[in-house]
Amino acid sequence: MAGKDTGIKLEIVSKLWPIPKRAECESPKKNNDDIFKSRAKPEELKEIFLKYATKENGDGEKFMTYSDLIHHYLQVLDSKDYNDYTLKLLASSVDTSRDGLISFTEFQAFEALLCLPDAMYALAFQIFDRNGNGYITCDEFEDIIKHTTLHRDMPFNFSSDFIKLHFGSTRSRKVSYAEFTQLIHDFHDEHAWQAFRKFDRSNSGFISAKDFEQVMISLKSYLLTPFVRDNIVTVALQGEKHRQISYAYFTAFISLLNNLELVKRIYLAATRRDPNKEITKEELMYQAQDFAQITPLELDILFQLVGLHHQTGKVKLSDLEIFNPMAGVESPFSIQMQIAEQKLRQEQGTATRTVTSAVLESAYRFFLGAIAGATGATAVYPIDLVKTRMQNQRSGTFVGELMYKNSFDCAKKVIRHEGLLGLYRGLAPQLVGVAPEKAIKLTMNDLMRDKLTKSDGSIELWAEMVAGGCAGGSQVVFTNPLEIVKIRLQVAGEIVGKTKVGAISVVRDLGFFGLYKGAKACFLRDIPFSAIYFPAYAHVKKYFADENGYNTPGTLLLSATIAGMPAAFLPTPADVIKTRLQVAARSGQTTYNGVIDCARKIYLEEGWGAFWKGAPARVFRSSPQFGVTLLTYELLQRVFYIDFGGRRPEGSEAKSVHLEELMSRNPDHIGGYRLAHATFQGIESQFGLCLPKFRTTAAE
Repeated sequence: MAGKDTGIKLEIVSKLWPIPKRAECESPKKNNDDIFKSRAKPEELKEIFLKYATKENGDGEKFMTYSDLIHHYLQVLDSKDYNDYTLKLLASSVDTSRDGLISFTEFQAFEALLCLPDAMYALAFQIFDRNGNGYITCDEFEDIIKHTTLHRDMPFNFSSDFIKLHFGSTRSRKVSYAEFTQLIHDFHDEHAWQAFRKFDRSNSGFISAKDFEQVMISLKSYLLTPFVRDNIVTVALQGEKHRQISYAYFTAFISLLNNLELVKRIYLAATRRDPNKEITKEELMYQAQDFAQITPLELDILFQLVGLHHQTGKVKLSDLEIFNPMAGVESPFSIQMQIAEQKLRQEQGTATRTVTSAVLESAYRFFLGAIAGATGATAVYPIDLVKTRMQNQRSGTFVGELMYKNSFDCAKKVIRHEGLLGLYRGLAPQLVGVAPEKAIKLTMNDLMRDKLTKSDGSIELWAEMVAGGCAGGSQVVFTNPLEIVKIRLQVAGEIVGKTKVGAISVVRDLGFFGLYKGAKACFLRDIPFSAIYFPAYAHVKKYFADENGYNTPGTLLLSATIAGMPAAFLPTPADVIKTRLQVAARSGQTTYNGVIDCARKIYLEEGWGAFWKGAPARVFRSSPQFGVTLLTYELLQRVFYIDFGGRRPEGSEAKSVHLEELMSRNPDHIGGYRLAHATFQGIESQFGLCLPKFRTTAAE
């Protein structure tokens, strides 16, 4: 059994991929993407292995079956409707002893393989090496190729000179791993050439457009996006009804689709990484001179495809994505490159950036911040109203002056005497004010964090507090008038009278300078609030983020709510002073002349506890309000993200393209197994090793 062959297995494994004395991924110096190829800890890997292993030998050693690995752990095939041959083929790439069971040693060795920089080639070699001896025979190669969907649609000629060159005239030569990497690379060019010769019946070097379409769909379907598939004949004919396709055009078309990632890099070099800039064929061709892989004929074909998409005669990055077969298809390398580029852009922004882009980015953030602010304010407005009335309640000798026993009593009496809508008294001016208020605060915080962030992407705590403080201070000039109107409308319901108090009448009574009454207290409240809140939010959010640095909506809401608690509670004395200064004193109540006078009189008349009136309501209001606001703000940036070339606000990044799906379908995928899906998908999308995934029927 497998348990007794551990030494043999390790010897076989070492032939396939040498196990270094010190794995690269264990190096103490880590790059941005090292965490995505780090080896798993043996004890953690063992625990996961035992969780999925269902077989046990007489010595108590546990093993995984092929179904345990492929269906339940890796989940790369449907457990109900799967192709049995493909299941055995994929699982045997892990089962180096080929005994039908997978030991922990083999499970651990395969995890090491997935960490290798050439993991896709190594995995493909493992699949073809059916007997696990470290070499591939012609029979092994032929057997697997004949089971692929490409061979089914367009049979490959195994008597060709191509096979003889690799395996010898007698087909007895064995191919090593290094030779195999070139064999699998060249095989699909040979397959396409055979298909072309099959349809070139007159040996003229031309085939029809329909034959060209059939070859592309049969052999190169993994390179075709829906747009390209639908327009193969149209672009090939180029307006000529009876046009024939030359072999040069045929190979250039395939080469272009294979090299579109390179074309994207040439485009970005030509546009100085501006993804929205349109360039002509001549501009792209000039830049492509540094890359011999891209020929003028391939660029001609590219612009023929662009011409079917739009008639501008120019190309931009979004066009290339429509033609690019690798868009949305991940490999281990592309995943790591996306992460590295994403982090680099977030840390440093685009090197060249116009003033217009910067202005548009600020406007964009302001707009999303306004929507988020209005959403948050509406959600917690009743609590805000209760908080304001509690803070305005004076302690003294006047009979009947104490209207409310506590916040709950206040809410109950508002509903009883003013109706449910009474809880939303003053909401309209609040929304008019809170939208730009939160927009200014969020935009200014992002802007200042950008300016104070170091080139390596880190930011000091003092810089975070300065950014937050600037955000809090910047809003006061605009929001103080709106807040004083809101407060007077909120307390208007306490006074029984015939005169209806409205926003216009409040503004008329106060005058221009009166609208800034209590502004000093606003600064005293808002600057500390934001200086505490934004750094706290950033750090709490990091704490709740997963290992990829991604926050779910739930953790975003929780982080924003938790950060709001100390930020709302600690500046409460300033908020009490601001409220007393902004609310019109009723007959017999103490009046105040400035912040210091107000603080002194409150302390003398009502004691230290008066400074903390409404603190619970303030926490219960501000904490969830900012929770909803920040959640909305970040989700809006994810859903409606626009790249203006600047540093992306921290935490606003959407879930990395396909990362969660490809790397974490199963939370037990750790270490190299986090790249298992991408590696299996890569050998199909990049090597064309398209194996049948589902059970074949008798009719087929």
